[in-house]
Amino acid sequence: MKRKTVKAMKKATVLFLFIGILFVVLSLLTYEKPEIDRQPDRRISDEVKKYQPLVEKYAKKYHVSSYIDVILAMMMQESGGKGNDPMQSSESYCGEVGCIDDPEHSIKQGVYYFSQVLEKADGDVKLAVQSYNFGKGFIDYVKNQSGEYSQQEAINFSKQMYDKDRETYTCYREEAKRYNACYGDIYYVRDVMAYRETL
Repeated sequence: MKRKTVKAMKKATVLFLFIGILFVVLSLLTYEKPEIDRQPDRRISDEVKKYQPLVEKYAKKYHVSSYIDVILAMMMQESGGKGNDPMQSSESYCGEVGCIDDPEHSIKQGVYYFSQVLEKADGDVKLAVQSYNFGKGFIDYVKNQSGEYSQQEAINFSKQMYDKDRETYTCYREEAKRYNACYGDIYYVRDVMAYRETL
């Protein structure tokens, strides 16, 4: 009787151990990291890469060949290389969205405009990149404030512009709402530079 009880206990112990190990293995296989730990995919898309020859062509024309990686990263942030205006450069061309409907024209204008803001920013790449998004007025603003680009300057400028015209601009980034910084993209430099690092 005792032997049967010991055998039964050994079998039960082995069974419990097996079930426990199986549970641990299944838990590990199905575990997902919490959302806060996930990093967005910052690789440059194939759609953007296919435009590299055109970017190189116009970068050479406008004397910004050493910034091809920055321009491709900006295109990635602007559109992912999709649509007929992959550099989203209509506003810098005609003052409104949607007047460019040809990718080469978009790239030509985008690279030209970047060359202009880079020159006005005295070669400060981050200031030029943010000004591509905010417009040249941001460069004047920064020069009258601290004199160099910072995240805080981007927030302050965006907030100031938003306060002037709340009907025109809306926050498309949740994190910008807490600052009331809804003009343009206050995190444009951060995200462009993250794409640039993957090239």
